[in-house]
Amino acid sequence: MESPQLEEILATVHALLLEEGMSEVADLVRDNNCCARQTGYDNWNGGIEIWEVLIEVSPRELVHLGPRKSQIEEQISARLKMVLERETENWYSAKIVPARVKRSNWREEGNDLPRQTRINILDGLRLEDTTWHGELNEVEFLSRIFDLQALPSYDIRYKDAASDIWQHCINNEDWERNWVFTDERFNLLDGPADTFLRFLCEMVHPVARPSRSEAFKLVSHFNDQLHPAGWEIREEERIAGRPRFAYCQVAHRGSHAVSRAKTVADALDAGWMAKEIERLENAVDRDPALAIGTAKDLVESCCKTILSKRSVLVSKSDDLGDITKKLTKELRLVPEGITDEAKGAEAIRLILRNLTQLTSNLARIRGLYGSGHGRDGQHRGLQPRHARLAVTSAVAFIDFVSETYRYRESTHPKEDVDSKEEVKGTT
Repeated sequence: MESPQLEEILATVHALLLEEGMSEVADLVRDNNCCARQTGYDNWNGGIEIWEVLIEVSPRELVHLGPRKSQIEEQISARLKMVLERETENWYSAKIVPARVKRSNWREEGNDLPRQTRINILDGLRLEDTTWHGELNEVEFLSRIFDLQALPSYDIRYKDAASDIWQHCINNEDWERNWVFTDERFNLLDGPADTFLRFLCEMVHPVARPSRSEAFKLVSHFNDQLHPAGWEIREEERIAGRPRFAYCQVAHRGSHAVSRAKTVADALDAGWMAKEIERLENAVDRDPALAIGTAKDLVESCCKTILSKRSVLVSKSDDLGDITKKLTKELRLVPEGITDEAKGAEAIRLILRNLTQLTSNLARIRGLYGSGHGRDGQHRGLQPRHARLAVTSAVAFIDFVSETYRYRESTHPKEDVDSKEEVKGTT
């Protein structure tokens, strides 16, 4: 099949999908490369050619489609048949395939850490006037990462880096404070990612930095830069009640939900939700109980934020169920006016009612399995997959109510409604 002919066919398929309300599938057809190939020939039916229209999507998008992939292929195939059945008896079907990844250095990319990310982190340490070696001296600190006796000395009087550093940092103190950042022996800017990340972890090790608040503050600054590059520093264990940190690549499971939660927080200008979202991101796999408890807290924070913006009073005695009822009433989450004649009206009502009941179920799960409650020795908690279910459900709820809030604000702002009611009451 020639490309111009295929483009006309796909344009028609796209138009049909749009008319039928399947905009997501239509976008998939429009936004990705497509090609046609003959995959067979059926002699028994008078010589019918069998063709596939291949739709190439990115590996990430293909994974995101999940079980819906087969359904979408059938939807596109049905429209291909509608377009072509009057022109040919050949068989056409759609198949979604991963687009080829064109990167020659893909074997190195997974373990890489961009130079600019490293520069940003080290510049941040300079701006905060942070002592990189903490409570240890420079030799003690670097010896935890490098074999200083195997590294050369820059001073001809000394045989190795250990003696060299001792002389100029401890005995004479004539090197500038952050000399290690650019020292080629340690190659923090251009060396292996593992070395740089281990350097950061040792900076917040309890032996080097006993202050928990100072350690967590530094980790927060580090992760601000590391997350976009696919890395993270997180608590690994406790030593004498203080956290020891380790580095890891950021898992992508649940990242879409966390991304949506961050978008909601930004849209509501609710900076105080950021910490809860960060706890969610870090705790789903390592601490499911904390993630479940935080999911409930995130829903509560979102509800209170919207109610505050709509000038609805929330008392200290209101629990999550009370707060949700107030939000449901204020935003009219279960809408009036869905006529019985409308297709699927009852199903729409049920979905919306179940969504508003989600918060009470989260609170119940938190009470049984979440953080904040003492447990006996026989207690067995939930697993990360259950935490992901709670997190995804919570994000679905806050996403929906925040969009509803923005819609209400754009069509019937609270101030306008109140002023109209006041005018009506005075006439």
